Amino acid sequence: MKGAVVLLCVMMGLPAWAGPFSVDVVVLGELHDNPHHHARQAQIVAEVQPKALVFEMLTEAQAANHVPGGDLSTLSTAFDWESSGWPDFAMYYPIFAAAPTARVFGAGVPRTVARQAMSDGLDIAFGTDAEAYGLTTPLDSDEQATREALQMAAHCDALPEHILPAIVDIQRLRDAQLAKMVARAFELTGGPVVVITGNGHARTDWGMPIYLKRAAPDLSILALGQGEEDTPPSGTFDRVEFTQGVDRSDPCAAFATTD
Repeated sequence: MKGAVVLLCVMMGLPAWAGPFSVDVVVLGELHDNPHHHARQAQIVAEVQPKALVFEMLTEAQAANHVPGGDLSTLSTAFDWESSGWPDFAMYYPIFAAAPTARVFGAGVPRTVARQAMSDGLDIAFGTDAEAYGLTTPLDSDEQATREALQMAAHCDALPEHILPAIVDIQRLRDAQLAKMVARAFELTGGPVVVITGNGHARTDWGMPIYLKRAAPDLSILALGQGEEDTPPSGTFDRVEFTQGVDRSDPCAAFATTD
């Protein structure tokens, strides 16, 4: 797999990943349904041997059920992965297996908290550290408009416009929660910390690294975005790599109408 990644990076004029790793936090982006991205994450985790792994895909309560060194079936059951709505756990398991002694932290936002953010606001839903993580400061108008447009496109232009600000707020809440758990993981383990998350949260221009730098400015961060073949991930990253793509059905097909 590494050879394929390196080849694609060279073809795109981008450098292959280089080690050794000497940062406090390594953020590994992904497209959730691409097994090649997860294989690359597992490979990097094996190289880094982090003291902590932080997963967007797990809530704090789920991560508390982690069984160190557990096999695929044990961990899937412990996390109740089948009910989570995330892709097949078989794609994620090699990441856990690559660092079996790492402490696992969950940074997923529970649905109840996301609903609270929509009804009561980001600061109330996040709690006492909202200001430290920048959630009490509105986005500038250009970024807000850009993010709302991206959310509309991501939802096949099927969302009512009035809900877009709340959807953007929830994304900011997820970024801040990731950052909060990374800071906690580093404090408790001394790092290094590896973060497993979607490309949208890994981007350095407005994703989780922005919130982490605000709350924990002394931590050094390296963020990887993963694209497919000749399609780069949206946003900016410290490093970008490319893997094979995957066949996908049109996610907007369900919204199509026929005469």
